This record gives sequence, C-alpha cells and structure tokens, in this order.
Amino acid sequence: MKTGNQNAAILLAVLAAALYAISTPVSKVLLQVVPPTMVAAFLYLGTGIGVGTMMIVRHESRRSSTEERLHRRDIPFTIAMVVLDIAAPILMMYGLRTCSAANTSLLNNFEIVATALIALLFFGEAVGRRLWTAIAFVTIASILLSLDDSSIGEALTFSRGSLLVLGATICWGLENNCTRQIADRDPMEIVTIKGFGSGFGALAIAFAVGESLPNWKHLLIILLLGYVAYGLSIYCYTYAQRTIGAARTSTYYALAPFIGALLSILLLGEPITLIFIIASIIMAVGCWFAAK
Repeated sequence: MKTGNQNAAILLAVLAAALYAISTPVSKVLLQVVPPTMVAAFLYLGTGIGVGTMMIVRHESRRSSTEERLHRRDIPFTIAMVVLDIAAPILMMYGLRTCSAANTSLLNNFEIVATALIALLFFGEAVGRRLWTAIAFVTIASILLSLDDSSIGEALTFSRGSLLVLGATICWGLENNCTRQIADRDPMEIVTIKGFGSGFGALAIAFAVGESLPNWKHLLIILLLGYVAYGLSIYCYTYAQRTIGAARTSTYYALAPFIGALLSILLLGEPITLIFIIASIIMAVGCWFAAK
C-alpha cells in the first residue's frame, strides 16, 4: 500500500470526524430558533439531497461504478435503518435542547457500547476483553456526564436531556448493526435512501406534533449542515476505511466527540466542570481500548 494513499486515507478519516463534530454545537444554536423535530428532519434531508446529487453527477459523468446495488433481500434491514434513523436524531435534538453541547458530544460515544452489546445479543458477534474494558469505561463516563448538576452532593438523579441523548445512541447502535448487514452495497445509495427516508419520516412527525417550518435562511443552514456533517462525513469515512481498514479508520473517527466538545466550549462558551474533565479522561481511555 502506497504511503501517499495511506496519508490521504488518514486525512479523510480525520476530516470525517471533524465534519461530524460540528453538527452538535451548530445544532445547539439552531435549536434556539427551530423546533427539534424540524432540525432532525432537515439534517437528514440535507444528507439525502447532497449525496443524491453526488450520485447523479457520478452517473452523468458516465463513470462506471463498481459498487453493488441493494437487493430485494436487503429490504428488511433498509427499512429498519430508516426507521431507527427517524427516531435517533429526534431524540438527539430533544436531548441537546436541554443538555450542554459539550456533554452531548461526549455522550455520543455511548454508541460504542450500544453497537457492541446489540451485536453480541442479537447478531452473535464476539466481544473481546479490550472491548469489554472499553464498554466499562465509556459507561462510567456516560453515567458521570448524565448526572443532573443540581443533584450532585444530594440524591443523585440523571438529567432528562442526557437520557434522551443516550436513547439516540442506542437507536444508532441498533442502526449500525442493521447497516452492517448491507455494508458491501453502494454507500452513496445507502446514505441517499437513509437521508430521504429518515428525513421525510421525521418531517411527517414534525407536522403531526404541530411544529412549523423554519424560515428559508435557517432551512438552508440546516440542509447544508446535514450534507456536510452527515453526508460528507459518512462519504469520507467509507472511502478511508477501504484504504486503511475499519479498525484504523474508527480510531481516527473516535476524535469526533472530543472535537465536538472542544468546539462547544470554544464557540458557545460552555463551562468546564470537574466532573466533565474526569468524565472526558475516562471516556478517552474507553475510546482508546475500543479503537485498538
């Protein structure tokens, strides 16, 4: 494998992490003026529109694609993927509305725990000693990050926002296992279906609960954020792992929650508490074990 190709793949993996990381602090700002389900809907619609356009460009340029299309037998996993991607971002946006962006960014790492345990329980995949260690560290850190600040020193309670964020990561953990069953299919096709299916599904729920459409400026920002933070991030991640492998790619992508937390602190001025520092260190150790 050429060193140049490896370096390019590493840059793609880090870029994927950085692109996804911006979604949390920017969404936190958008939630001040746009209802949560609307934000979730247009984030995914932005993904579908952006990556769908990339598919059209690929087709019109007459570049032959070697990617395998989805088959009829993939329909159950595809439907499950779309349904879970309707639920997950809605839970995430409602959680983010009341939870700090920095905490939310780090809590995203609970997806490691959810993905591994669901793979073990429902798909029969083995979980090694290192991953069990990672699960323990990430779970401890997630508990610390989920504590309601007002309950520290008294009867400990969990913040509602953090619990909603953890619910989102569990949905994404199950979605990861469904997507894994169709991982050898065309990633552009998968992301486009995910974007439009989940986006329109969330939009229907938004209208059903009485949320109103954002103004066109906020709408364009959300669509662009969805394309960049979700669509392009997944695209970069997929092509990085084809060169340096899934394990090394996940190692670099594990930077995303920490980049998101740092951006939240720098851009939104969120406070740094002692519990946050301790949880961040424990979370970093857990991610290190998971990525090795």
